[in-house]
Amino acid sequence: MKKIIIAIVAVFAMSAAASAQFSGVGVRLGGGQGYGAELSTMWNFGNRVEIDLGWGNGDNHTDFTLTGIYQWQGELGSGFGWFAGVGARVAYWQWSAGHASDSDIALGLAGQAGLEYQFSAIPIQLSLDIRPCFYLIPETNFHWGDIALGIRYMF
Repeated sequence: MKKIIIAIVAVFAMSAAASAQFSGVGVRLGGGQGYGAELSTMWNFGNRVEIDLGWGNGDNHTDFTLTGIYQWQGELGSGFGWFAGVGARVAYWQWSAGHASDSDIALGLAGQAGLEYQFSAIPIQLSLDIRPCFYLIPETNFHWGDIALGIRYMF
């Protein structure tokens, strides 16, 4: 049964990726786990998908994240818009306390909601959003989210 579900998800993902158009690239500052940055890409196919690769560094830990969010969006007028979506996140944490250190890999479900502004004279988009995550592996844990400023060049 697991193989059938994985095959169905893989076919859906490949068909969506084949019809998607690369539409923007930039950074999401404040991403990662709220104190880092993410390389952010956008792909359009009707709605859109945002895929971000993040890095964060705290007092005693470093993390790397890969997040993919399927987003719905709408216009508010005068270049302003809204977006909201759901997706998944994979995270790798490495931390140390004194002389001891450890690392872990986590998998979770992520949500995202925010506002954006598309300049009319230049192909730059600014966004402000929040991205909470409910981690399922290695243990259940809820992270309220990263509030981040996105700056993207749109094609």
